[in-house]
Amino acid sequence: MSATPSAIQLDLQTQKHLSQAERGAQLWRDRLDLLLESTGDGIFGVDMQGNCIFINRAAADMIGYTPDEALHQNMHHLIHHTHNDGSHYPVEHCPIFHAFSHGLPCHIEDEVLWRKDGSSFQAEYTSHPIVEHTAEGEIILGAVATIKDISERKRAETLLKQANDELERRVAERTEELTQALADLRELAAYLETVRETERTRIAREIHDELGSLLVALKMDVNWLEKRLDDKPPLQQKCDNMGTLIDTAVDNVGRIITDLRPSILDHRGLWAALSWQMQEFIKSAEVASDIQLHVAAGVGNPERGQATAIFRIFQEILSNIARHAQADAITIRILVDQPPDPVLYIEVYDDGVGATREELNSPQSYGVVGMRERAGYFGGKLTINGLPGQGTCVKLVMPLMIQEEQE
Repeated sequence: MSATPSAIQLDLQTQKHLSQAERGAQLWRDRLDLLLESTGDGIFGVDMQGNCIFINRAAADMIGYTPDEALHQNMHHLIHHTHNDGSHYPVEHCPIFHAFSHGLPCHIEDEVLWRKDGSSFQAEYTSHPIVEHTAEGEIILGAVATIKDISERKRAETLLKQANDELERRVAERTEELTQALADLRELAAYLETVRETERTRIAREIHDELGSLLVALKMDVNWLEKRLDDKPPLQQKCDNMGTLIDTAVDNVGRIITDLRPSILDHRGLWAALSWQMQEFIKSAEVASDIQLHVAAGVGNPERGQATAIFRIFQEILSNIARHAQADAITIRILVDQPPDPVLYIEVYDDGVGATREELNSPQSYGVVGMRERAGYFGGKLTINGLPGQGTCVKLVMPLMIQEEQE
């Protein structure tokens, strides 16, 4: 029985459609092959046994095989058989194997792959399962892997790390040198301060002993002479004037001696000296004041060097207020913690003109620099906060080194 014309026509149309589908499929395969060959990343696919079913030129060149040599080879045994340390890499631990055996995609950034000649290279790779969707569900047919040779990147990272390590080493060395230099400078500054205080004490003592005694003797002589000039009023008046000048000189000498080295600091200790200095400042500055001095029971006086440093810092704070602040009111708090590790807290606030942060931190602010260095040498910290028109607050925190009581 021969086919009807309509059946023949239908068969020709079917063949035409099939031919077009095949040409379309071939066109897409050609385009995919072109895409695979044009990319710089290595790409290969494996079946459910891990055997290579396709591989592009870039991947073949990376592993040292031709595409034909790699096809149908087990890719794990070919390029992923050994760890970087030379130990065996079991196939069941292979992330590429997991992609088709368990349907688990992966992205590995730091492993090695092996070439045909036995050498290895640092590689980054991804692996994704090849899944076919059917009426019965998803079926895994294998996996596709993308590999990159990151040896140059790793070398660059290693060189960068070495450079950073070397830089950090040099910075650490330089920091240590600068720290030591700063410590040496503080030691020198403390030594010079000790020498200066010793010299001040010596000068004050000599002025007191020599000039003071001479002025007292001169005063006595003038008084003796004045008593014998009853019959000469002009000369008697002159002697009286001379006596007044001698009294003024004695007062000035006492003030100079106190400025050089307050005797109260040596005879009665730091706490008495700070209290005296506060009272003297309030009396001379004529400002409203709120002062408090509290030393915990059982806290003695600091060692001589530290006591001198604290007293000079406090003097400098008050001197700066007197010279620059134009303040109407001042608040002073001096507190000392309980033993056995007492800490000194000094806070001085004025409502004066204030100062900018740049002015307070300027290297030319020698008084501020000196206070900070004095505090730093004894483990203390001095902070100054101020704003133009809003006054200034100076805080000193310093652990105390209490001198042993002399029996």
